[in-house]
Amino acid sequence: MNVIRLSALAPCAIALLSSAAMSETCTPAVADSQLVKPGTLTMSTNPTLPPLQFVDSNGDLKGMRIEMGEEIAKRLCLKPEYVRIEFSAMVPGLQSGRWDMINTGIFFTEERAKMMQMIPYEDQAISVSFAPSFDGTVTGIDDIVGKSIGVEVGGFEESKTRALNDELVAKGLKGIEIRTFDNFAMAFQALRAGQVDGVVSIDAVAAAYDKRGDFKQVLHGLYPAPVSVAFKSPELADAVQKTMTEMRADGTMETLFANYGIPLPDGAYVVKGPGR
Repeated sequence: MNVIRLSALAPCAIALLSSAAMSETCTPAVADSQLVKPGTLTMSTNPTLPPLQFVDSNGDLKGMRIEMGEEIAKRLCLKPEYVRIEFSAMVPGLQSGRWDMINTGIFFTEERAKMMQMIPYEDQAISVSFAPSFDGTVTGIDDIVGKSIGVEVGGFEESKTRALNDELVAKGLKGIEIRTFDNFAMAFQALRAGQVDGVVSIDAVAAAYDKRGDFKQVLHGLYPAPVSVAFKSPELADAVQKTMTEMRADGTMETLFANYGIPLPDGAYVVKGPGR
């Protein structure tokens, strides 16, 4: 019995020793006063966007942005912790102090930069996906006139879907029927079930589904814009900007983006937000 007990305790002892060693050699780059939880980088994500952020068959968070957040936390000597939440709750949650960092690929806009600190780091654009059984031809937005289009509520994608509809109507065309969903997983489920004709998402997600044969990416490259991480704390934003710059300089960012087939944009990482 004593041997069994010692064996069971061994992993715990090793973990405690590892934590102690880490605490002695790694000093957090951000004061606890700037964090929701001491010693922890709490990040929000909506894991419905493979290959950028998703939940695998074991229930674990995976994806390029997830890995990036974990590496940032590691270099700041903080424990990474993710909160899985719908996008519509992310900005209010950041402002009310529920998490330190929005790490879900939030599109940068000047309006958003008036409310929070943002670091653009990724370029994306909007795609339209149809069911795999679709055998028509789509060469431009005029070819989706009259279609019912699903999109996640409250984000850049929804606003650009409405802009797309406005473009069609301005041409004297019928426009599209827009249906909003709590997240992209639900929107694509509706497409699979034939409840909508198409879904608007970002290029990387639509391309991944197309490659897997799940859905057809019929349009892409619409409304290109930078994607950001976002913060309430200017001090934390500055620390993350420095860390991301280091990750770019040592090749970590380039390798991470390449592993997921995402182009790495040129240019320095700059914090944009109130007081900048």
